Amino acid sequence: MLAIAYLLWIWVFKPNPNLEDMPKTSAVSSDTAVQHVEGYSITALEHFEGEFRILSRENYLLGRDAEFSPVDFAVGWGKMADPSIYKQLDISQGGRWYRWYSKSAPPISVKEIETSSSNIHIIPANASIGRQLAQVKADDMVYLSGDLVEIRADDGWVWRSSLSREDTGDGACELLRVDQVVILNENG
Repeated sequence: MLAIAYLLWIWVFKPNPNLEDMPKTSAVSSDTAVQHVEGYSITALEHFEGEFRILSRENYLLGRDAEFSPVDFAVGWGKMADPSIYKQLDISQGGRWYRWYSKSAPPISVKEIETSSSNIHIIPANASIGRQLAQVKADDMVYLSGDLVEIRADDGWVWRSSLSREDTGDGACELLRVDQVVILNENG
């Protein structure tokens, strides 16, 4: 009887175990590897997918990068997807950066914060995906799937995604062309 009660407790109260999984990556299909768009080539580097908590979102209107990526999502997975953890941090975005700050000792290690959260530059794969992404709000749990990409312009400009979940600082953001988005639950 105790075992049944424990299993019921896990099923009802334990956070979704998928939240603890890191985003998954895999090879890209050769038919979507390179796309050419008016003086730019977009090269798929890796397929990328996962369930994420939206810690913050920031819209962008100006600049070459905003033409491709009109929004950044600061996301968390694992413990950083848990509201009891990330809500103890001050989270902000600006200038294509995600920042966090803690007035006291952070609720989890700095290393765990750094390796279970990221700033993702979002490129909608089409207008329909763009409309779906516009509905995503801070605190939502979402499933995102697409390709990490590199964008090269004929004039030499390059914007490349990170391919690591353990890097920090300049160049550590993912540049994700999203082809599937599902809001799993709204506002935590």
